[in-house]
Amino acid sequence: MTAPLWTAAGAAGATGGTATADWQANGVSIDTRTIRPGDLFVALKAARDGHDFVAQALDKGAAAALVSHVPEGVAPDAPLLIVPDVLKGLEDLGRAARARSDARVIGITGSVGKTSTKEMLRTVLSGQGRTHAAEASYNNHWGVPLTLARMPADTDFAVIEIGMNHPGEIAPLSQLARPHVVMVTTVAAAHLEAFDSLEGIAREKASIADGLEPGGVAVLNGDISTSAILQDRARANGARVSLFGEGPQNDHRAEKITLLDTTTVVQGQAGDMPVLFKVRAAGRHFAVNGMGVIAVVDALGLDCGLAAADIARWAPPAGRGARERIALDAVEEDQTFELIDDAFNANPTSMVAAFEVLAAARTDDGKGRVSRGRRIAILGDMLELGPDEIAMHADLAGLPWMAQLDRVHCVGPLMRHLHNALPDRLRGEWQEQAEQMVARVRHLVDAGDVVLVKGSKGSRVSLVVDALRKLGQSARSSEKGTG
Repeated sequence: MTAPLWTAAGAAGATGGTATADWQANGVSIDTRTIRPGDLFVALKAARDGHDFVAQALDKGAAAALVSHVPEGVAPDAPLLIVPDVLKGLEDLGRAARARSDARVIGITGSVGKTSTKEMLRTVLSGQGRTHAAEASYNNHWGVPLTLARMPADTDFAVIEIGMNHPGEIAPLSQLARPHVVMVTTVAAAHLEAFDSLEGIAREKASIADGLEPGGVAVLNGDISTSAILQDRARANGARVSLFGEGPQNDHRAEKITLLDTTTVVQGQAGDMPVLFKVRAAGRHFAVNGMGVIAVVDALGLDCGLAAADIARWAPPAGRGARERIALDAVEEDQTFELIDDAFNANPTSMVAAFEVLAAARTDDGKGRVSRGRRIAILGDMLELGPDEIAMHADLAGLPWMAQLDRVHCVGPLMRHLHNALPDRLRGEWQEQAEQMVARVRHLVDAGDVVLVKGSKGSRVSLVVDALRKLGQSARSSEKGTG
């Protein structure tokens, strides 16, 4: 029989709180929309006060609720764990879960690629032991302790994603997770509104090494201009440094990267061992981070050959480069276009990677109204870039991959500067808001096209992705309606 994740006594001991009843929980939840029977509901205060949803959580079968007081409408003898501060209580649960486990812990940060690399590591490590990893992008002040609090005691490997928006956020989260290995995917122009320079971002990313366990390893991108900042901080914390990337200075290096339509083939060296692996997605960034994953596996003393083979089992999640075929006609099966959904985040570095993927994509000619398939980009604003944000948007027009594109449509006030800088042959539509572009999607795409949608989450270009998907749903609805 599987042991419970938390008991009333264990959770009370971890938090110093008071349990009003005896209970056992098999999971931890902060959202009544996704809560499962047997979960411990954590009543965090965010946009809404979680205490307002405790009664609903208990009605849905929650084992208990972590609260700072008995909520209105909840009986005093309901199964509760009462603590002075709910967020601190969650941190205490995370700290206790980390302490009771013998898991090898990996902490990941970086301006680009944290979540996709975390999922790649989850896939690879799952082939070599019981692996626990953060859901979605749970990488902030509540996401990290929640991930730890959910970790079963018998976990072999835990992959903890750690993010930041402002200085001083990463080190405390790393110190909570106490990783044996840390990885920094890259340092790029993101969240520059909160930092004075790229070097400032690098210093914050480098602080992930502050939580390393004694004898820990820092797996760092050796190609970037700020790599020395990362390496110096890691060594100051007593870490062994392992570099990954494309250049000859790296311990784990991708020496040849071949981008195919939907696959990337990587040849290189993992220390002294030649390595060849395939990524089930096109993208140089996926290839480089895949080499970083192998470096992490090597740092853990695991089987790098098995890891290289298992990378092919990973595919990018929705919003981060996932690809899908959308049918435009219910009868003619070849009337499709390909959608690249990269609508979760954007900065100049990730835009370069996305354009390279789009430029390598294979279109289908002679399928639609247009004589040949096109490579189309629909781009939303890149946010939090600081005082140079206008130039950063306009400069995208000069990227070499633009030569392989056919049309660029822009959404948002910042992307207007790219729109103005584009040559006539590329300049598509500009709309101030994503909702306005949604109304135009049927006129922007055709069978045979490959369509990239990318922007910061706040640009809401995910609405455009949804609208493009619905073109396929409309085709299916038409098929059902015939007869």
